[in-house]
This record gives sequence, C-alpha cells and structure tokens, in this order.
Amino acid sequence: MKELRNIVLIISTLFIILGCTHKTPYTNRSQMIFMSAQEELALGESSYKQALSQAKVINNTYDSRRVKVIGEKIAKAANRPDFKWEFNLVENEAMNAFCLPGGKVVVYTGILKAAKNDAQLATVMSHEVAHALARHGAERMSSAKVQQGIQLLGNVVLSATAPEYTNTFNQAYGVGTQLGVMLPYGRLQESEADEIGIYLMVKAGYNPNEALKFWKNMSEGKESQNEFFSTHPSSSTRIQNIKNTIAKIKGTNNG
Repeated sequence: MKELRNIVLIISTLFIILGCTHKTPYTNRSQMIFMSAQEELALGESSYKQALSQAKVINNTYDSRRVKVIGEKIAKAANRPDFKWEFNLVENEAMNAFCLPGGKVVVYTGILKAAKNDAQLATVMSHEVAHALARHGAERMSSAKVQQGIQLLGNVVLSATAPEYTNTFNQAYGVGTQLGVMLPYGRLQESEADEIGIYLMVKAGYNPNEALKFWKNMSEGKESQNEFFSTHPSSSTRIQNIKNTIAKIKGTNNG
C-alpha cells in the first residue's frame, strides 16, 4: 500500500512538472520549468554576491570599462527591465564568463585572450546573457528533478516486483540518462545560447561575423572532442550553427 501511494505521488508530481511549460526567446522552444522567476532571480542574486566575494574584481581599467559598456548595450538589446544588470571583470586566467539569473554577468580576464575586439567580447557576453534569458539554469534543475523522480519510481516498482534488479537498473539508468539525455540537453542549450546570442549582438550593433572569429580563437590549440561525451558542441558544429543563424538573420532582413 505504501509503495502504491509513492507511485501515485510521483506520477502526480511529474504531471504537475510537465504542465509547467515556457517558451525560450527567439528560438521559441518549449521548456519544462517549475521554479518561479522570483525564486530564480533571488538565487542569482545570492550566488552572484557569493561569487564576487571570492574573486578579485577589477575596476577602473580600460578592459573593465569595456565590459560595462558592451554589457549595457547587450542589456538594452535584451529588453528585460525586471533584470538588475551588473557587469564585472574578474581576475582569472580561465577562458570563461558566466551570467546568473537577473543579468549578473562575470567576465574572466582569461577570455580576453580570445576576444580580440569589442564585437568578439560581445559574442561571449551575449552568449552568457542568452543562457539567463532562456532560463537554462532553472531548466536544468527541473530536468534533474524529473530524472530523479523517474529513477525513484523505477526503484519503487522494482523493490515490489524484482528487487534483485535494483542495482543493475540504477547503474544503467545513471549512465543512460547522462549520455542519452543530460549531455545532449547541455549541447542543445549551448547551441541555443549561441543562436540567441547572435540575435542579441546584432541588436546591440555588433558585427555577427566576429562571432565566427571568436569561436575559432577559442578552439585554437585545443584537441577536437567527441560531442557524445561533452556538454558542449564541437567547435566545427558550433561555428556551422552560427553561420546558419547569421544567414537566417540576413535572409530575414533582406526579406
């Protein structure tokens, strides 16, 4: 009886989750998100404060001012008045940047090695802002909850019918969902952030062709990776997808 109640509860929860659908900007992809926008913004605010408290923020330099000016242009293009935008340059040799919910952007000094000009810096900043606009973080958390719920459901069913197969199921489920669901999902979000980012940088007044140069710079000296085992698309896939987006934008403008 207890197992039956658990199954009913899990199935009911999944139906509620699956009913919480949203649409991404520009790409219009349906999403499953059950975290409220208010919760997401609050999480972004607290995470940002914590990140900055542990970092060396650079102020009043040429590059730090560039980050803020470019960021303001992208923020205007994003048109999210509910976001409390912040743009900071942080001393870190990693070639990276990130944007937390609510428009909290951090750019590492290491990324400046690949971003040779303002348009290329706008490429990576627009990409990170796109993740926040599309609520990719909340979407990943929601997907993980569903994944855990399905695994729990499987364990409840097996414990009642074939408990000797529980360990085998958990091992197979873990590997299968990682390679077959979560990693492809990560690649989808990265490609989507690239696409949305191109739209944003164009609206902000930057040449989208510089995005191709930026990602080529990022791939220099790196070994090619097998997409199947990665959360990110390969450089060649990423560059081709960006070319397609640029062509789409040009076609729309010409039409």
